Amino acid sequence: MSKKYTLYQFPECPFCQLVLRELDKLDVEMPTKNTRIDSEARQELIELTGKTQVPCLVINGKPLLESSDIVDYLRQEYA
Repeated sequence: MSKKYTLYQFPECPFCQLVLRELDKLDVEMPTKNTRIDSEARQELIELTGKTQVPCLVINGKPLLESSDIVDYLRQEYA
């Protein structure tokens, strides 16, 4: 079964940029939601995690916070 991903982020965030660069490097496409301009996405993030912290990679409905943890996860899955 393939995993379902959503990356909550906004482009101005340096921690999000780390994750986005890693996705580019690994040539992985993933749905993203910009929590700065999309109030529905921000609300979804709050409901999932209790906060507005980005980046947040949601894997099959489970949130993974912290850019370094997300990058490590991506490298394990796609490198």
